[in-house]
Amino acid sequence: MAREQTFSIIKPDATRRNLTGKINAMLEDAGLRIVAQKRIHMSQAQAESFYGVHRERPFFGSLVEFMTSGPVVVQVLEGENAVLKNREVMGATNPEQADEGTIRKAFAESIEANSVHGSDSPENAVIEIAYFFSGTEIVG
Repeated sequence: MAREQTFSIIKPDATRRNLTGKINAMLEDAGLRIVAQKRIHMSQAQAESFYGVHRERPFFGSLVEFMTSGPVVVQVLEGENAVLKNREVMGATNPEQADEGTIRKAFAESIEANSVHGSDSPENAVIEIAYFFSGTEIVG
């Protein structure tokens, strides 16, 4: 098994409801270690750039509006097969389809306000981590 890093965002719906600690406890209980973390208020330019892959999709505008609606917690998680492990703990994008015991089943309000984001591949994790963190901010 490969030890790797992945990127995670605790979204505005979750920070608004003060769920950061509960979500991080679920991530840590799953064997992931938080090696970098900061609370930010994403600007419109940051959100548009970060989610640029979705620019042509109908939900792009509402996604950017949602992600800039309040503070988020951006973080780097580390562990064995961290990308896959984080995706398992997050659960399906649609909370109605998410398994019991997952973050989205427990906390998501809707498909869009689904409490967390996580990298979908090791390659994208590298890109997403670099978007918000310098190497000196990641402490293992």
